[in-house]
Amino acid sequence: MIRVILTDIEGTTSSISFVHDVLFPYAAEHLPAFIREQQASPDVSEQLDLVADESGANRKDIEALIKTLQGWIREDRKATPLKALQGMVWEQGYQQGELKGHIYEDAAQYLQNWHDRGLRLYVYSSGSVKAQKLIFGFTTAGDFTSFFSGYFDTRIGGKKEPEAYRNILKELGVEAETILFLSDVEAELEAAETAGMKTAWLVRDGDLPKTGRFVARDFAEVDGLLKRR
Repeated sequence: MIRVILTDIEGTTSSISFVHDVLFPYAAEHLPAFIREQQASPDVSEQLDLVADESGANRKDIEALIKTLQGWIREDRKATPLKALQGMVWEQGYQQGELKGHIYEDAAQYLQNWHDRGLRLYVYSSGSVKAQKLIFGFTTAGDFTSFFSGYFDTRIGGKKEPEAYRNILKELGVEAETILFLSDVEAELEAAETAGMKTAWLVRDGDLPKTGRFVARDFAEVDGLLKRR
């Protein structure tokens, strides 16, 4: 029996276009000024240390670090310090009312329904935990953070690596077969299945793939799977 829902965000609960056409450009535009203004703050300084370590850039050269981060944004690189800094910029944008998180109507409905039915809900996304909480805390449909029991990002491991899902299992302390992982990326589903989790492949647009795994157009179809198990 499924007792835990672990969900991806981009392409699953929220549109890919929101992330790529709204969040990423916002971060790219506002990140340089944010870093210049906040570089002395402990949280920002810690991430800049990691950027320098990972890139080899001179830690004292703020403009070089900014250039590195801008390049990572263009590459859509899953670098943990970039995700953390983007989260800080987005937090500012959400709090100032310049950003509203997108959530699919069916996702909004069933996340609440599943929570009310006693299922434990968790998020696993390549975006930082801060960014995850922001997108669900400031959605166009309201604040959904109270529905989630926890959040995981790339610090737990890469989303296409089975070890990351094993690490999540250790954190949750539940049997793998009691978890249903939702994602729009097949390689992530394969990694979760290798760790023993159940999966549902969200394919919101285009032709449905020919596959042996469960495929759903939306969360209503996922709910149908839950009721059969």
